[in-house]
Amino acid sequence: MTVDWTVAGKVGIVTGSNTGLGRVTALELGRRGTHVFLASRSKEKAEPVVEAICKEVGHDRVEYLPLDLASFRSIRRAADTFLARNLPLHVLINNAGQFGQTGYTEDGFQMTFGVNYLGHYLFTRLLLERLQASAPARIVHVSSDMHNRAKGIDWVRVTRPSRWPGIGEYGVSKLANVLFNVALAQRLGGTAVSTYAAHPGGVATDIHRRIPRPIRALVTASLLTPEEGARTQLRCATDPALSEETGLYYAKGQAKEPSPLSRDTDLVAELWRRSEAWASEYL
Repeated sequence: MTVDWTVAGKVGIVTGSNTGLGRVTALELGRRGTHVFLASRSKEKAEPVVEAICKEVGHDRVEYLPLDLASFRSIRRAADTFLARNLPLHVLINNAGQFGQTGYTEDGFQMTFGVNYLGHYLFTRLLLERLQASAPARIVHVSSDMHNRAKGIDWVRVTRPSRWPGIGEYGVSKLANVLFNVALAQRLGGTAVSTYAAHPGGVATDIHRRIPRPIRALVTASLLTPEEGARTQLRCATDPALSEETGLYYAKGQAKEPSPLSRDTDLVAELWRRSEAWASEYL
């Protein structure tokens, strides 16, 4: 079935959108006529961005939505706040991510896994019925080629605190994003809700802010700008040519084979089962 797709006049949510890739993505959606919600933890940081985007796009359909992905309570509150507006939802971009922050989420999960994957799992599940009712709709998960480094998911390790530097933890969280994309595609077949996983490339964003400054300069010197990095997720969110594609992984704007592990049907099912159990109190 061919879907007539445009984001003009649609409603979208971008997580982690007060800076970096998320800010660029929210701005570009606003430019294309989307009513866009910037879902971020800090009101102080997000509201000036909302104001700046409104000025740049020439309309006021840009809003702040409080969301802390390290807290199931905050995620449920954010979803309820949006749903209470009785708006449709056509585009959900799970963009927010962190790297190098140690410790636990509020609910006792490894910070990297909790923010990059599990928080987005719960947020997406809570909004899924609205996405289906608003179809055609799209979900974009910002992953990374770092998922190729993951050799599996240690179910005990993801309930222990994140440790510096956390490269392995980051790869596992991004593997979980790709697995979640596959699981959603299986469940949303025939609903006109498409789901995509996108690798932005190595991008100089605030995700590197916990790397010591002298090292950070070396690490980020050869990286893409946020404007360059956002192209793949924006294509997944906006390109009519992708309307009949779902469950795929994209890099440099094109579909690409993800790791064999990310297509392991048993692991896809196990991650879904465990995630549902972990978040069950808030679903």
